[in-house]
Amino acid sequence: MTRGIETVWEHSDRLLYGLMNTIMLSVVGAILALALGALVAIVLMSSKPALRLGMQALVDLMRCVPFLMLVYLVYYGLPTIGIDFDNWTSGLAALVVYNTAYMAEILRGIWMGLPRETIEAATAYGYHGPRLYTRIIFPQIFLAAGPMLGNQLIQIIKDTSFLTIIAVPELTQAASGIQAQYFVPFAAFVAAILIYWALCACVEFGVVLIEKVAEARR
Repeated sequence: MTRGIETVWEHSDRLLYGLMNTIMLSVVGAILALALGALVAIVLMSSKPALRLGMQALVDLMRCVPFLMLVYLVYYGLPTIGIDFDNWTSGLAALVVYNTAYMAEILRGIWMGLPRETIEAATAYGYHGPRLYTRIIFPQIFLAAGPMLGNQLIQIIKDTSFLTIIAVPELTQAASGIQAQYFVPFAAFVAAILIYWALCACVEFGVVLIEKVAEARR
């Protein structure tokens, strides 16, 4: 046990490198998925049935696909039709595509609960199109959706561990590499679990701050 902890500590630089990749994948993936999810949510709330139902079908399809299978599809499937990414970009693309569907559903759900009077009043004052979305609708949605967006970010952090199957150098791959080379599975994986826990605790702290801001604005 002691030898395992010492071994992991001696190779903490590998865990740190994996942690940096995990953070980068999570943050970039969450920002892109949230931005795309906002655009998809606008389509889901469209008054045009064909457009709305078509997008809803795509969102439902994506939510039914196991994330691991999507990673395989992006990394091994797309090159067969001439679209070839490296392993890091493939992992990021899979994270963004997969989580865009969930982000869109979260935003749509909050949007449907917004008081109609606020939007109607903004429209009466001349807010339309992008101004209506960016100044009136989405600020309210993002403040109200803090806990759900936090949960989704935690899910994205955990999803990055699947990317070890395509050799993305993230945290799980770093821990797996140390245990495979020195056979210290308990110490290596417990260290990785504690780091994941610390990351998720930071997200929870951020959600609490957002909730306080939202409460102050009510």
